[in-house]
Amino acid sequence: MAHSFEELIEKQRAADQAHRRVEGLRAQYGPPAQVGGWSQTQTQTYETAWRAWRDLARDAHTSVTEYAKEQGASLGAVEAEVAQAVRHSA
Repeated sequence: MAHSFEELIEKQRAADQAHRRVEGLRAQYGPPAQVGGWSQTQTQTYETAWRAWRDLARDAHTSVTEYAKEQGASLGAVEAEVAQAVRHSA
């Protein structure tokens, strides 16, 4: 599947945003093993956010890998280019 560099940037942005959501929930809810723990709703919300992050990150990585192969470039170089583009476009 052909991917454009812009598509890679958008996929990485989505994964990064999902990761920030997971981190925000952790900060908001506190540790799950704390006294009283998380409510069922908090647990479900966190698990849903975590799965979304995992899936988006996997999709972004797969796309970067395919792009690198298509371009004949090293995976590390493409990952670095995408990371830099995401940072500079934020």
